Amino acid sequence: MTLLLLVDAVVRAGWVEMLLLAPWMLLVLWFIYVTTFLSHVAIDAEGATVQNLLRVARIPWGRVDDIGIRYQVQFTLDDGRTVSAFGGPVAGRPPRPGLRPDPSPRSRIPPALRDLDLIREQWHAANETGSGAGPVVRRWDVRTLGVLAVIAAWVLCAVIISGVVG
Repeated sequence: MTLLLLVDAVVRAGWVEMLLLAPWMLLVLWFIYVTTFLSHVAIDAEGATVQNLLRVARIPWGRVDDIGIRYQVQFTLDDGRTVSAFGGPVAGRPPRPGLRPDPSPRSRIPPALRDLDLIREQWHAANETGSGAGPVVRRWDVRTLGVLAVIAAWVLCAVIISGVVG
């Protein structure tokens, strides 16, 4: 949609005006991306990576005491702290009455619980091999913040140029 609006701005007003409008639309697009799509949970043999908006936590399997689901996946650490995953599987609503259920036993398990089982399987496999020790590392998502800085600089330039031209 943003691309169509930018093409429309080029057709109607020209390249210069489009370049003055673009950072505002990209700022909205960046905000939608961060709040809607960026949060996620990724697992591998060494641990889990939980990204909540602009913060990333790398959790080694050796530091995890329990993995559960309340409203979202929660990793309970060995020091008692919990890390909730905004972008992981979430406990959904039960199916609506009147819908014909799928007869296969695998389909009766909600998708969030299937995903939780996959995360737990990886955690148990890592515990059996004894891998995944180390500290929990928390950091900012530098690439996404860098994109925000570029868009903010572009917005500032557009405001300055619009003030001089207008």
